Amino acid sequence: MGLKKRNKVSAEFSMSSLTDIIFLLLIFFMLTSTLVNLPQFELPESNVKTVAPTSVILGINKGGAFTLNGSSVPFRSLEKKLKEELQDKQSAGEATITIVAEKGTSFDEVQKIMVISARLGARAILATQPKKN
Repeated sequence: MGLKKRNKVSAEFSMSSLTDIIFLLLIFFMLTSTLVNLPQFELPESNVKTVAPTSVILGINKGGAFTLNGSSVPFRSLEKKLKEELQDKQSAGEATITIVAEKGTSFDEVQKIMVISARLGARAILATQPKKN
């Protein structure tokens, strides 16, 4: 009696373990990305002398105080004041906020203004100090 042994190689690939690994990697990257903090750094200096059109000039000093076109404005009412200032230029797409930050100002303060300008649909330009040669 001759019994034949069947050694058939399965060509199937199990996707269940691959999806588990991808899911675990996704959770890992989501958790670690929330723990990343940007280091504090000083605002840049530049030797470029390009002049950009300006709708509003927003100043920030080291202490975190904001000035809008020369007048002091608290942060909680800053977005409302910017919206009022940029109202006529927003429809034309020419709204530009020039951020003049004192050297040593935290970048977090500048980032807050950039977020507000994006919400208002305005361009944000960071004014830099000229480099001393």
